[in-house]
Parts: sequence; C-alpha cells; structure tokens
Amino acid sequence: MNKKVQQGFTLIELMIVVAIIGILAAIAIPAYQDYTKRARVTEGLSLASAAKTAISEYYASNNAFPSTNASAGLSDTIKGNAVSSVVVGASGVITVTYNSLVDAASNTLTLTPDASNGAISWKCAPGTIAANWLPSNCRNGN
Repeated sequence: MNKKVQQGFTLIELMIVVAIIGILAAIAIPAYQDYTKRARVTEGLSLASAAKTAISEYYASNNAFPSTNASAGLSDTIKGNAVSSVVVGASGVITVTYNSLVDAASNTLTLTPDASNGAISWKCAPGTIAANWLPSNCRNGN
C-alpha cells in the first residue's frame, strides 16, 4: 500500500492566511499612525520645556509673566522635526505650532501658566490639534 504524503499547503489554506494578515494590517496601521503622531506631539512638549523654565525664572525675578520669546530670554526660532515654532505670548502662554508631519500644518497646542501658592503650574490645552494625539499628561488638562 502506497500512501500519498501531503506536501505543501492547499490554495484555501494560503488564502485564509492572507486574509488573516490583511485583517491584522487593517487594524495595526491606523493604530501605528496615531502612535507616531502622538510621539511627534510629545516632541513639541519637550521643546516647550525650555520655555517653561525660562518663564518660571522670569516670573520669580519680576513677579509677572513675559509676553515674548525675547523677554523670556529665548530664541525666536525654536523648531524641531515636527514643530515649526514655540512662541511665548501674552501672560506667558506658550503656543507650540506643528508642521505637516503631525497632520495639517498649523496644528497648535497651548501651555498656560498659573501662579498660585508660590508655585507655577501648567495647564495643557489642545489648540487645533486632535485630542487623541495629545500625550496622556495633556489629556486631562495638566
């Protein structure tokens, strides 16, 4: 008796594997894109940390918030890979503007200082950026 040994996969088995890989890719790609955009938004918060320090020092010396990058002792051109500018505005509000690597150009995020009880705390708020791209420490307004 000769038994025929199966060699390889049938067409239907290969089609099932391809379908499973396609479904996994359809789920993974959008999640990965959100992850990369969130990482690029975090770059803006890293660049803004120098501005936060400069504003805190200015407030400690002058008991008021600076209104420009120059008055805070910062460069006018703070940029990164995904960040087109970090600007100090009225009342020490920091506006981080992102370029097209995040989504559409000119997405913004604001950091607002609050001086109470002798300490400065920062409120993070989305300007025109999607809330799902905010880092977790920014989603609840901190």
